[in-house]
Amino acid sequence: MHIKEEKAERHTLAIIVDNEPGILARIAGLFTARGYNIESLTVSEITEDKQVSRITIVTSASSHVLEQIVAQLDRLVPVHKVHDLTAEGDHVERELALVKVAGTGEQRIEALRLAEVYRARVVDATISSFVFEVTGGTDKIDKFVELMNEVGLIEVARTGIVAISRGKDAA
Repeated sequence: MHIKEEKAERHTLAIIVDNEPGILARIAGLFTARGYNIESLTVSEITEDKQVSRITIVTSASSHVLEQIVAQLDRLVPVHKVHDLTAEGDHVERELALVKVAGTGEQRIEALRLAEVYRARVVDATISSFVFEVTGGTDKIDKFVELMNEVGLIEVARTGIVAISRGKDAA
């Protein structure tokens, strides 16, 4: 008997929940208790009265495991809806990073040149360092950080992925 292992694929989930204490811990606990990895997690209130939040989670799982994740999330009482944006079709994903780079002379000039190519904005500057703000897809940010590593990278802070479906329908 052969058991066919499915390949884990990256999925972006948008989870609409009541904004109540402990819901994020319950959702994260659901992932950790079953050994599922959360690659990125962001949360924000999405209604004017601050009663509903959107949790965006990026995870890698086979289609079978992902079905289990979605079913288990759907069973949680404060969860209104779970959307697998990856499976539902076209969606937009973005991430923001703050990248601190040290440098003087030629390294400083190169850091500014690379920042311009990647459309990174200088949000803080001293005589010996910069903090750049860069937004875009994960690959773009990864590459920018890799390049800054060569000219004096000090520190990186990333927001995690936010995502929304394309078109007129809400996720």
